[in-house]
Amino acid sequence: MKGFFIRCGITGFAVLLASQIIPGIEILSFGSGVAAVVVLAFLNAILRPILYLLSAPFIVVTLGFFMVLINAFLLYLVSGMVKGFLVSGFWPAVGGAILISIVSGILNLWISEQGHIEIVTRSPTGRKIKHIN
Repeated sequence: MKGFFIRCGITGFAVLLASQIIPGIEILSFGSGVAAVVVLAFLNAILRPILYLLSAPFIVVTLGFFMVLINAFLLYLVSGMVKGFLVSGFWPAVGGAILISIVSGILNLWISEQGHIEIVTRSPTGRKIKHIN
């Protein structure tokens, strides 16, 4: 459970970063930013796998680019559901989806399911994982 909350914090940081970098994405208040992160996390956990499964042929044909469009759709959907979180069109949604995916993907590489920081190293004897609390 600790890992889930840390990942939500990472997603929150990524959404905040996207609102600062991508023109057309705005967070009007702290509360709307938190609500947007919670709704986005919920949609990513429930709706995104279903959309990925239903659009698997498009994902394969476009070599994964369609996943960016699904993530952009979810980000735009969040802006319609959360008052005070604004995504002003298709391109800001795509740019925000790409930035959020990159930032959260890189930062989540280091977090285990239990919420520990992991450092994975390779040695001649095999793979070693070091947990840092």
